Amino acid sequence: MKCRHCQAELTLPLIDLGAAPPSNAYLTQQTLHAPEKYFPLRVLVCTDCWLVQTEDYAGADELFSADYAYFSSFSTTWLKHAEQYVADMVRRFSLDKKSYIVEIAANDGYLLQYARARDIPCLGIEPTTSTADAARAKGIEIVEEFFGIKLAERLVMQGKQADLTAANNVLAHVPDINDFVGGFAVLLKPAGVATFEFPHLLHLVSKNQFDTIYHEHYSYLSLIAVKQIFEHNGLSVFDVEELTTHGGSLRVYAQRTDLGRCEISTNVADMLKLEGQAGMASPAFYTGFQTQADQVKNDFLLFLIEAKRTGKTVAGYGAAAKGNTLLNYAGVRPDLLPYVVDRNPAKQDKFLPGCRIPIVAEANLKKTRPDYVVILPWNLRAEVVEQLAYIREWGGQFVTVVPFIQVS
Repeated sequence: MKCRHCQAELTLPLIDLGAAPPSNAYLTQQTLHAPEKYFPLRVLVCTDCWLVQTEDYAGADELFSADYAYFSSFSTTWLKHAEQYVADMVRRFSLDKKSYIVEIAANDGYLLQYARARDIPCLGIEPTTSTADAARAKGIEIVEEFFGIKLAERLVMQGKQADLTAANNVLAHVPDINDFVGGFAVLLKPAGVATFEFPHLLHLVSKNQFDTIYHEHYSYLSLIAVKQIFEHNGLSVFDVEELTTHGGSLRVYAQRTDLGRCEISTNVADMLKLEGQAGMASPAFYTGFQTQADQVKNDFLLFLIEAKRTGKTVAGYGAAAKGNTLLNYAGVRPDLLPYVVDRNPAKQDKFLPGCRIPIVAEANLKKTRPDYVVILPWNLRAEVVEQLAYIREWGGQFVTVVPFIQVS
């Protein structure tokens, strides 16, 4: 296989998580009786540009279907993050009613609703029908397509150049990363700014966050790799911030290389230095990751088996993609984890892909009173613990598995 960005041959492995269905391909009562399509889940490292990437197996149209079930607005933590983002961008770049914001991967309108509340004209790009319809219900204009250079050119022809583009947790999701990034260089006004947020590869490896690897993520990103990809496609990075979201993320600010006016922050050199000191531009950084993941998998299985052996009951919380990676890699089935709770009605009464564990409403927790609740989206632990504090009434405890088993 060749690198998606620079076309170099890929020979350095990061991890092999076996094979699994797409993490958001939830099953219904009808499809439960049909076979599932599994794809290998193997990740390789480009030793030329240091882009970390999955092997080519599943196409975007197989992963982001019309009934895509991930809706951003079901996390209050993420909504607060989006609202703060809009406030920060308005203040920093002096956006107002004459400005134009375009969000790529607008999902259900979780972010652009805050732009609309400030009367700032905006447009969302969202290829999945289910979430696009939810955004439209909030009064947000949506173009229901995948983003790239051709769509950007069409939008410019329509007079929809952007003062600000937002791309939160989507850069990792695109198979053609050059075409995707190139689209921003086309879409931005001469003084426009593009922001990108993505989980930081530094944390993924150093904190053993292997469950954030799943088929929808084609790439796993460092600033070292992103800076090269951007420069190749007409963008230059002028600032970067560290975020706490998704277990540790970066927010990268970019502008058109030809006409950008923003001064380059020292944060860029500082982050590149941090990544360099961590060894992210050397093969040694990526070795040993498989062993760490295997240890977590084995410890999780031992916990579930011991709970069952001693008569303890276990439930899951959060039918998240990262949870599906963990459960399928560990081979967990309903005999060890009878059900997973999720607040999203679009997921309830369905079944997790691969492991086929039922997804139920939160009322089941009070009904069954489990001894342990495994929080699968560990990045939302604080939010979930507060929301489900009532399980303490019957002595229930919370469990997170990544980066290691914790029971409290």
